[in-house]
Amino acid sequence: MPGYSTNDIRNVALIGHSGAGKTSLCEAILHKTGVTGRLGNVADGTSHLDTDDEEKDRGCSIDSHVLSVHHEGRVLNLIDTPGSPDFLGPAVASLAAVEVAAIVVNAGAGIQVNTRRMRDQAVQFGLGRIIVVNRIDADNADLEDVLKNLQATFGAELTPINLPAAGRKSLIDCLASDSGDADFYNVGEAHTNIIERVAETDDTLMNKYFETGALSPDEVRANLPKAIAEGKIVPILFTNARGDVGVKELLDLIATACPSPVQGKPRTLIVSGEEKGLPSDFCGQVFKVASDPKSNIKYAFIRALSGTIKGDGNLTRTGEKKGARPGHLLKFQGADHKDVDEGIAGDIFGVAKLELHIGDTVFNGLHEGTVAMPKFPNPMFALALVPKARGDEAKIGDAVRRFTDCDPCFKVHHDSQTHELVVSGVGDLHLRVILSKMLRLYKVDVDTKPPKIPYRETITARAEGHHRHKKQTGGAGQFGEVYLRVEPLERGSDPSLEWSWDIFGASIPGQFEPAVKKGVVELMEQGALAGFPLQDIKVSVYDGKHHPVDSKEVAFKTAGKYAFKDAVLKAKPALLEPIVNVEVTCPSENVGDITGDLAQRRGRPSGQDMLPGGLTAITAQVPLAKLSDYHSRLSSMTGGKGSFAMDLSHYEPVPSNEVQQIIAQYKPKKDDEE
Repeated sequence: MPGYSTNDIRNVALIGHSGAGKTSLCEAILHKTGVTGRLGNVADGTSHLDTDDEEKDRGCSIDSHVLSVHHEGRVLNLIDTPGSPDFLGPAVASLAAVEVAAIVVNAGAGIQVNTRRMRDQAVQFGLGRIIVVNRIDADNADLEDVLKNLQATFGAELTPINLPAAGRKSLIDCLASDSGDADFYNVGEAHTNIIERVAETDDTLMNKYFETGALSPDEVRANLPKAIAEGKIVPILFTNARGDVGVKELLDLIATACPSPVQGKPRTLIVSGEEKGLPSDFCGQVFKVASDPKSNIKYAFIRALSGTIKGDGNLTRTGEKKGARPGHLLKFQGADHKDVDEGIAGDIFGVAKLELHIGDTVFNGLHEGTVAMPKFPNPMFALALVPKARGDEAKIGDAVRRFTDCDPCFKVHHDSQTHELVVSGVGDLHLRVILSKMLRLYKVDVDTKPPKIPYRETITARAEGHHRHKKQTGGAGQFGEVYLRVEPLERGSDPSLEWSWDIFGASIPGQFEPAVKKGVVELMEQGALAGFPLQDIKVSVYDGKHHPVDSKEVAFKTAGKYAFKDAVLKAKPALLEPIVNVEVTCPSENVGDITGDLAQRRGRPSGQDMLPGGLTAITAQVPLAKLSDYHSRLSSMTGGKGSFAMDLSHYEPVPSNEVQQIIAQYKPKKDDEE
């Protein structure tokens, strides 16, 4: 048994934009708690957490890193997450393992693109939040302005729990003190705000506060975890990780005021669409997978949700009857790890050499159901990979599969139309880093082609289609005839194909329905206009003919496919293009150039927000096809000071003047079935 219980555990993910100092904070925490003998530094490559060569070269986190420290009798499991919008996948996955998201803000830069995105992810997933304003020693940091912007942007529940004093060299505890000489703001006002926010969590506390006008410090501290878990209060702390200002205060807050797994967001099993309680025996969720580049050992990181498990247990995934013995249970400290005897509810541990994937729900025994994960961004940037050396196809396939295991936002598929291996990621940097790691780790070098835009096809009218498939080559032949009707569904329907078998009598025996549907589904995947998947279509098969000897599944599959194609081409088919939500952060003096450039790309601006530090955030909806060169263009317009993030919004029809050009790029091959 470990020397602590579930109530002693605090799970916190440090999230926010790149450059906020999340890794530096974690390095300071490791040093402050005596885990490391020296203070690691990201800038000079001595970080204990950014151990990957790619991370050292680029000076930023690419993957999430888990660490565990002890403070004030508590076990603090912390997850340092990447801050670049291109590496959102590991950051979002980390939210599944914690009760609290610590949103780290660079005092000099203020609220940035990923600050907003990750904060919104934490809110949507139901986590408690704290705000850490780091790098308060920055010369350009206007801390009062940063505080005002945070409260105006994220809500009045944001309340300073401490305030800088003595020229940012020390801090005043606003919970313990109701007066003091802070560098800005009012200690008494902050003290009152904390008490009022905590009082809202309990009717008895609220009544006492109304009657007496005060609550004891012990009452406030006892109810802070509940207030944070419910979002009634979002404490703001100020730190300078490199200067050892506020690090202990942050540790104290996490240990004493953040909710434990017992108090935080409850997890439930989803079984056949219904929420049910967790089993009493072990249940856990995989939130991170990593591969050691030296040993090639695959590690899966599990958040234990209920029960306990030991190394001789049996980890079984949902829907599988056979599990695997985990062997050693591991506690990680960056890339280092040590064995632990048991994994208890609420804790985080790793296992080695098991075939597990991010999002897997695992049990010590046979159970049904899954635990919900946060919503991942849709990978919208794609490249086709072409091997530079003959015979490297298999090596490329093996390498990209390893990366898909470790990154939930990295996808790979083989394009049946172009016969290309296509990889998709969140952005240009995301894919460039993976290709660099592929060359470094697996000695596989590739050329890339411009991204193929994931257009879709649909119909806009109702129509009927017919096809008779007949082959006679001596002996038994092939015969199948299908009549069907198509009509459009609402845009973005799920599922994208609605199927109806409306055959009366025996014109087509029911045994051939799967074959007809298989032909229809095949064309849904291949497309009828330009080789892109079809969507939002209802298909009704209402008549046909069969032959008692010559009718076979292959005949009805072909008849169904081409009857469907006949109907689609009569139903006023349309080409749909992906529209993405784009948020661009740029210097305010570049706003005119940025909005003008977005307009030329058929972008529709939807808003602007002034940010600290002379920056502006511009939001717009833009066709994905118009953003293939946007990374370099934005860098050129802003002198490298601009950044952007995007995610899929919806699909809409391609303008008529561009449809034929897109169709002309696709060269359909004659189908051998005809």
